[in-house]
Amino acid sequence: MDVDEIKKVRLEKLGRLQAMGGSPYGMKFETSESISAVLKGFMEEKKVVLAGRIMANRKHGKALFIDLQDQTGKIQLYIKADLLPSGKFAVVEELDIGDIVGVKGGLFITKTGQQSVRVEDLQVLSKSLMCLPEKWHGLKDVEIRYRQRYVDLIANDDVKQLFIKRSKMITYIRSFLDRQGFLEVETPMLQPMAGGARGRPFKSVHNAYDMEVFLRIAPELYLKRLLVGGLERVYELNRNFRNEGISTRHNPEFTMLEVYQAFGDYQDMMKLSEDLISGLAQEMTGSYKVMYQGKEIDFTPPWERRSFAQVIKEKFHIDPEDDAETMLEKLKEKKGDRVKIERLTRSAVMKIVEELLEEDEIIHPVFFTDYFTFLCPLAKTLPDRPAISQRFELFVAGMEVGNAYSELNDPQEQRRRLTEDLDDDIETGNRTLDEDFIHALEYGMPPAGGLGIGIDRLVMLLTDAPSIRDVILFPLLKPIQADAPPQQ
Repeated sequence: MDVDEIKKVRLEKLGRLQAMGGSPYGMKFETSESISAVLKGFMEEKKVVLAGRIMANRKHGKALFIDLQDQTGKIQLYIKADLLPSGKFAVVEELDIGDIVGVKGGLFITKTGQQSVRVEDLQVLSKSLMCLPEKWHGLKDVEIRYRQRYVDLIANDDVKQLFIKRSKMITYIRSFLDRQGFLEVETPMLQPMAGGARGRPFKSVHNAYDMEVFLRIAPELYLKRLLVGGLERVYELNRNFRNEGISTRHNPEFTMLEVYQAFGDYQDMMKLSEDLISGLAQEMTGSYKVMYQGKEIDFTPPWERRSFAQVIKEKFHIDPEDDAETMLEKLKEKKGDRVKIERLTRSAVMKIVEELLEEDEIIHPVFFTDYFTFLCPLAKTLPDRPAISQRFELFVAGMEVGNAYSELNDPQEQRRRLTEDLDDDIETGNRTLDEDFIHALEYGMPPAGGLGIGIDRLVMLLTDAPSIRDVILFPLLKPIQADAPPQQ
């Protein structure tokens, strides 16, 4: 039976339910407890009121056995006509897998030892007009799971548990930072200019002001304004948007944690990262050692430190003082045809270098320190090495997960560095100098450490998800062609 035929049959059942009186799309229904709570504290003959979705429907003689599922678990319903109010069994006979119902009854254990509910009354709360897939993961087009996440969540308990775990991870992160004295804040997602990072923004127009606006690529410059204002420890779990490529590690809309600590530096952020992420791994998995895509990641602190400048020197003989032509020449000596650059800048060369480094077999957490200053316009430099910044990037399983600075708080140096960075920016073409941010620094910003952690990638690592789309409820996808057949 195809999708249209299934829907036709269910519409006929809907009509019969409506003819019996009452709405098949019911009103508020108060339950006594969740299904998991019932199973945990199971007591025979106890009266319960439950609601959920029908996941299986089996007829056995004059009785029906139905599996009822809510967010927390699944329980068996036992239904017989003589146990229900007059005429209610006729309603039960019109039920399908996927329907949402509320039931009242007493708990008992069947002869086969199954914990069950002996149903004494039933109310249809929502009639499902579509048939649930039997083998959802067996579908050839895996993107259907992302397009119809609502069905994916119904059919796959593992998927539902993943997103419940994601929610618990974010709760843990908030609790961890709150205990450390950090204050959660909110900064604008709609901004008059794109700043705080390199990235191609999404543009729009504000009609009332007749001005161009951007979805933020990073909240950094606004959070630093709060440091100026005297909020000394702040964090934001924020949504960022970048109008760039899509891959298993990139989505145009993504979630970041950004943390700023006045009177600290990047070393403080390194310790905070270790404590936060290792504690999160322990909380979610029960161990510092986590399996990801067949490989074990050991989050036991302290984590390895490597010098980015030293690695680049050893691999490509590149020095931070080299000009773009010299860097490119040295890089081509090692990688030849793999090096393709349209416009020659040091940042363009280093972008290729960083991509090559990501190919290295990095499994356990590693802090890469000693980044070249021209790559870090918002970071302080090392006092004795001005070509090297006080910055780290955290890599786990080949992915960049975190990034931190000792934040630059000299307004004149910041202006010079940002102007230089804008001239060097070949990727976006939409960034401008944020004069108000410089003006804020002129009032005095305390020395500070700043940290960004990619929440989506962190969830991937702790749930063994191969793609970022697996950990985002509704990832952005190409539209389906209008003449495409229904997907099921």
